Amino acid sequence: MAKPKAPEAERPRTLASQTLFRGLDIVEAVAAGIDTVPALSAHTGITSSTTHRIASALVHAGYLRFEPRRGYRLGNKLIELGFLAYRQIDLPRVARPALEALASETQDTVHLAVADGWEVMYLDKLPGQRAIEISSRIGGRKPICVTGVGKALLLDQDEAAWQAQLEHYQSRVSSHPVDAAAWLARMHDYARLGYAFDLEDDTPQIRCVAAPIYDASQRIVAAISVSSTTKYMSRERMLELVPSVKNAAAQISRQLGWSGDTRG
Repeated sequence: MAKPKAPEAERPRTLASQTLFRGLDIVEAVAAGIDTVPALSAHTGITSSTTHRIASALVHAGYLRFEPRRGYRLGNKLIELGFLAYRQIDLPRVARPALEALASETQDTVHLAVADGWEVMYLDKLPGQRAIEISSRIGGRKPICVTGVGKALLLDQDEAAWQAQLEHYQSRVSSHPVDAAAWLARMHDYARLGYAFDLEDDTPQIRCVAAPIYDASQRIVAAISVSSTTKYMSRERMLELVPSVKNAAAQISRQLGWSGDTRG
């Protein structure tokens, strides 16, 4: 028995959807480095004539560009849309599920912070389930050099930038001297390992484990941390928490477009 024909209103919609998804397949293939019609056709399974037609339309709309002898490249329209999408991201909202899961797992205070000049600014704070008080607050600021999230925010910078941060801190807070050589050695270790510790650097008896958050540019844009008192945060437990903190940071990073790669 023959199948009934789709209503007239549905057939153009189905065709349009098919063309849309084919166009997206072609854009993704170009993003992966495939740059000629034959190669795009072979990769996507779309006929050469259709591939050429869709690619030409995408060039006309600015989503692709075509360069003689170099082939297809991503167009400026995608860059524009990418920046618009990035500006529309609400980082605390995007990060909240991962932060809540981390707070539930650890029972400790969890922070989300960004860099603002010589300081970190806390965007979110989830109090722990233990009877302790961490002095940070949402909207509050602390020096980058002595906080776990601050050190994590610096991990993709070079030693000159680290030294500038430390010198500024020491010029402002002479009552809290820092051993520069030891601090820089720790920063090199943290940069190599992808996490940072606060070993009572900011507040006596308070320690934390922090990890950076990356965006689509593969650069650090924020950091998260788990904080508690030394009673609950031995050196051994801090090392045990590292995978969980890094995993939560990676979850958030992927939602910001991070590919999983970092620059040296």
